[in-house]
Amino acid sequence: MSTPSSTFTEMVSTTLRQHNKEMADSVSKHNALWNRLDKKKLIEKIDGGYEIVEPIMYAENSTYQRYSGFELLNINQSDVITSAKFDWKQSVVNIVASGLELRNNSGKNAMIKLAKAKMKVAKQTFSNNINADLHSDGTADGGKQIGGLEALLTSDGTGTYGGINAGNFTFWKNQFQDGNTATSATIRGKMKALWLATCRGTDKTDLIISSTDLFSLYWDSLTDLQRFTQADEADTGFDSIKFMSADVVHETSESGISANRMNFLNTDYLKLVVHKDAFMTVADEKSSANQDGVVIPILFQGNLVCSNRARQGLLFD
Repeated sequence: MSTPSSTFTEMVSTTLRQHNKEMADSVSKHNALWNRLDKKKLIEKIDGGYEIVEPIMYAENSTYQRYSGFELLNINQSDVITSAKFDWKQSVVNIVASGLELRNNSGKNAMIKLAKAKMKVAKQTFSNNINADLHSDGTADGGKQIGGLEALLTSDGTGTYGGINAGNFTFWKNQFQDGNTATSATIRGKMKALWLATCRGTDKTDLIISSTDLFSLYWDSLTDLQRFTQADEADTGFDSIKFMSADVVHETSESGISANRMNFLNTDYLKLVVHKDAFMTVADEKSSANQDGVVIPILFQGNLVCSNRARQGLLFD
């Protein structure tokens, strides 16, 4: 005979396992970076490893040469590839129900309402926190946090990221531009300088995520004819304005972005790497020997990964 506890567990677990993509979609609707990576299929599921290793091509092949006839060719080995290494980061949101709640809602309709309410709160909680993590410097809770955009992009381009110290290896420095107390009259010039610095041939910034203050300055700098929203971004719920070929998206401080930041991102070189067994994955119900209730964990394990930091930039003020 089923109990209120087993009915609740089966309802929540079955629903979430059948519709676990809804958890990712919930995050996607709240976070412009996650949304872009998802659309470009840059969320990669892997099956393990002690850490996340991302190969980096940091130099050209030195054997290129112009030659004539039987001139000796350069066949020396070229040291052109290294690796950035990223730690796994874990997070969990638990759907918790006490025995009192379960027994008081043991009727079918009441149990359905309780399960839906608990799942809705779990989705919102996960979305809000992962959003903040993707903007973070990764230092919260003793470094257990995802290494977000503030870890990737520093105001002088330096810092150790992915295990590589950009102070020692300049190829690993991000681009940066001081807004220098930017105004609506100067903001586009500052953005242009940084956009050009992040470009390399057809490699260009495709997404600019801005805090409210700098987004407002950029918006104010445009004529009415230039203020338009990209249809693709509007469809995802994000208001955006074009700058060159990039979408400029506004995120509020509640999302986790710090004031006076514009993150210039070439998302071709970014990935969200997740473990295939912990990507908003519903774990088995947990119970305590000395508590009356059930806990259903939803697990995440992964990190934000960059393979070319030099193509990313930060405008700060």
